[in-house]
Amino acid sequence: MTDLDPALLEIIVCPACRADVVVVGEELVCQGCGLIYPVRDGIPVLLVDEARKPS
Repeated sequence: MTDLDPALLEIIVCPACRADVVVVGEELVCQGCGLIYPVRDGIPVLLVDEARKPS
């Protein structure tokens, strides 16, 4: 689980489709398109180029 601020998680959306994201382990997973965004050193990397597709 990441140490992201709950208030921040309420406003973060997927940059690709604007759907909500949820924390899964050390990553943020989009509830719309399914892209998985890394969290590095407690900072979400919300770049589509850095995201990976679900396997």
